[in-house]
Amino acid sequence: MSGLDAVMAQDAAVQTLRRARELGRIASAYLFDGPSGVGKELTAIAIATDVVAGGDPHVVDRIEAGIHPDVRVFRPRDEGKRNIQVEVLRNEILPLAQFAPFEAGSTFFIFPEADVSFPEFQSEAANALLKTLEEPRPNVHFILTSERPDSLLSTIRSRCQRVRFGRLPTVVLREILQREELSETSIAPAIALSAGRADVALELARDGTVEELTDFVFSVDEAVRGSGPGTLLDFAEKLGRRDDLELALLAMESFYRDLAISSLVEDPTVLAFSGRGDEVQQRAAFIDPSAAAARVSLIHACIESMRQNANRQVALDSLLFGLRGLR
Repeated sequence: MSGLDAVMAQDAAVQTLRRARELGRIASAYLFDGPSGVGKELTAIAIATDVVAGGDPHVVDRIEAGIHPDVRVFRPRDEGKRNIQVEVLRNEILPLAQFAPFEAGSTFFIFPEADVSFPEFQSEAANALLKTLEEPRPNVHFILTSERPDSLLSTIRSRCQRVRFGRLPTVVLREILQREELSETSIAPAIALSAGRADVALELARDGTVEELTDFVFSVDEAVRGSGPGTLLDFAEKLGRRDDLELALLAMESFYRDLAISSLVEDPTVLAFSGRGDEVQQRAAFIDPSAAAARVSLIHACIESMRQNANRQVALDSLLFGLRGLR
């Protein structure tokens, strides 16, 4: 399967795009927003493939190989703050839109993680992109994907037709992980902790990550519950040294979310940490649900601050002392 037929569990988004194609009303600019790892980029390439290839398998192969001039993907930089520099946008990317389409009847420019490439606080490149969106050329389409659309300029958001993407259901995640031939013992807990995101589930299921991460989260909670300042600082340093720091923080979010709702849950298998459900419920007895929910918010704020280039170690020190203060 190729094109929109290959997109899984995003029926509303697919229906919207299919309808637009059938009516010949594909928007000049789209904003695909939703969590990471749920198929936004896949869907962007899929609609471009359906329109540009028109069912021609040779053209489909070229698009999938990334060598078709009418389907171009521009990702964030690998270095620095990762935003696309305004000089690159003006000199290397946007001029292409002035001459497109090249071979097909339409051209698609796809920007995965647009909130990283064009953050509001780096407005030069964002404003350059905005000018192009405000003066669209016929048959030239821009697709921006984002899990944090509020980080984009409001004027960019207003120029795009918004298409929302939801989290993936367990059955789809299981199919994706089984396709990778991952260990069955890792698949279930990885799915539980992934919050419906295939990228997170895959990372957790590989190399025993999910088991180690679970143990680490429980040890952080023990430190937060009863340790002195020195121990908290030690755990903040351990967090800071992790290559999978954001994944660890997301797992901590899931843990405290479990504590917040455990008293309301009749079936413990719905908890993210269902494999240690009894221990979760025991720990939940020592914290008020509102305090547990406040811890979730605090962790989320820490993640967002580091995405905005806050000092990592200062943010983590503040986080653990903040968690300790919420009981």
